[in-house]
Amino acid sequence: MSKSVLITGAGMGLGLETALYLAQRGFTVYASVPEAAHRDLVMTRAAEQGVTLHVPRLDVTDEASIRETVGTILAETGHVYGVVHNAGISLRGYFEDCEEEEIRRVMEVNFFGTLAVTRAVLPSMRQAGQGRLIFISSIGGRIASMARTAYCASKFAIEGFAESLMQEVAPLGLHVSIIEPAIIRTERWTVHRGIARRALDPDSPYREWFQRQEELADVLVRTSPTKPMHVARVVYRALTARRPRLRYMVGWRAKSVLLLRRLLPGELFERFYFGEAMRRVAGSSS
Repeated sequence: MSKSVLITGAGMGLGLETALYLAQRGFTVYASVPEAAHRDLVMTRAAEQGVTLHVPRLDVTDEASIRETVGTILAETGHVYGVVHNAGISLRGYFEDCEEEEIRRVMEVNFFGTLAVTRAVLPSMRQAGQGRLIFISSIGGRIASMARTAYCASKFAIEGFAESLMQEVAPLGLHVSIIEPAIIRTERWTVHRGIARRALDPDSPYREWFQRQEELADVLVRTSPTKPMHVARVVYRALTARRPRLRYMVGWRAKSVLLLRRLLPGELFERFYFGEAMRRVAGSSS
């Protein structure tokens, strides 16, 4: 019997690519989507790839949909072997231009939604004495950037939660892995860019800086060598390795920046890396 894997936010981008990749390699994949309307795209891509995907509706902010989906997987397969926590939203804009409602929404989806799904699957994993919990974080969960305060805060929170959880569940035979991709060109940078409502307000004192930051980000997106397939491969590795790592960095750009932070004294890195970013956007590093 193949092992069942639940992927949240699998309607597009990294989630969908990962769902297809795992299904091609024998996993029973539940590629969950937050809205039933997203099912058609997932089923079309699955048919094109010649694989079978189960596509339940699961909104990570809706406890009922979480319970229903997890219950279905348990009834149909007997065990949730793996969960890929991929669901998430972005919010771009300087902090003063981000309304509290917008920030709370990011934390509800990216952080509290992840906790809710984890809470729902842990009892069965604990009883089975095996399971893999994989959290899709970001380089933004290790090194923050301007105009992404809410998003980076949510990813930093995921990193801390996952690191603590690993220590709690490892003695039970469960494994926790954090995937930290570099910038990848997906729908997150187009239809789901998530720009704060006031970020482009002509009266905002940050508007010009934000526009410049967005232009620089677009260059990084267009030239990024990291693809969704690279993340899917690493997720597969975390699901199948006998001793999976706690952290997997994806993309040489992200690896290079993190290595630089490890090698340089903290103040020097901040002056060099953050200072250069501020100079390019605001014309000043102070």
